[in-house]
Amino acid sequence: MMQHWPEGTRADPDAARDRYEGDVREARAAVREVFRVELPVAHLGLGIVLVACAAMSVFWSPVGSGVVAGAFAALFLAALAVTLFRGRRGWAAVLATYKFSFGWANWV
Repeated sequence: MMQHWPEGTRADPDAARDRYEGDVREARAAVREVFRVELPVAHLGLGIVLVACAAMSVFWSPVGSGVVAGAFAALFLAALAVTLFRGRRGWAAVLATYKFSFGWANWV
């Protein structure tokens, strides 16, 4: 099968593959930068959850507040299990899980 290259018939497949892999690396780096979460942002997310639970407990129902807090605790534990399964250990695993669970405050 004849391959058609934008450079013509004398194209170098290795150079094309290098360009492709470079573009993929740049795209992945851009995605990592978009989803990067700093620790103070995760603290803000936890604070928002705590304030929302307290307000929900006062104005609506303590049971509802417990459900919301339990949902975030379950999310944290599930993410911690995945993080440990993927190979992170100790404080690094807890920190990555904390940032994942409460880092959504970056977009609030």
